[in-house]
Amino acid sequence: MAREECKALLDALNKATACYHHLVLTIGGSADSQNLREELQKTRQKAQELAVATGAPLTTALRDKGMGAEERTEFERLWVAFSGCLDLLEADMRRALALGTAFPLHKPRRPLVRTGVAGGAAGVAARALSVRTLRHEAERNFDVDDLRELERDILQVGKMIYDLEMKVNVPRWTVQARQAAGAELLISAGASSAGFVSVEERTGPCDPSKALAATVFSAVLLAAVALAVCVAKLS
Repeated sequence: MAREECKALLDALNKATACYHHLVLTIGGSADSQNLREELQKTRQKAQELAVATGAPLTTALRDKGMGAEERTEFERLWVAFSGCLDLLEADMRRALALGTAFPLHKPRRPLVRTGVAGGAAGVAARALSVRTLRHEAERNFDVDDLRELERDILQVGKMIYDLEMKVNVPRWTVQARQAAGAELLISAGASSAGFVSVEERTGPCDPSKALAATVFSAVLLAAVALAVCVAKLS
């Protein structure tokens, strides 16, 4: 039950982190607005809550000395995925801080960044927060206050990463994946070759009589073409 709970929490954290990454890419672009900054704030807070909720049971499980080898291996895989999510979240928070500082909302705006993303991003944040709609209240200094809070959140996430690594020692390079590198490519290639063999088996080997008939037909066709060319020249 603990492993399934950790998997569910990690899946939710992964989705929230991905949504936050998507929203960060729109800062300074044509879709940037106070609504976006509020969605960034709420998605960031949701991701932090999920990180705390995921880290606690993972830490408890991996510090259990009586756990079986197979189960420990599975928890170590979850731990590596969890650490990756935290690293990506921290990197995106730093990116959001840099972009938010470079592109303030209420001061003279700099030229927009051509991010390739246009329109509202409320749908993405709503999926991350599991809510139907998001309400936004206009505040003149919202982005300034949020940047200060973001700086504190970055420090908290960095401290969380450090504390978790001190409590649990799971070197990433010692954790093996379930499949070998490139396994998906090998599977797809195998399926393609299998399909080719099945076609070959259906068609069967070449029939000598059919090959002879095709050769004779080709020779007659070439002779007819040559004769037509000669007649055209004589006329």
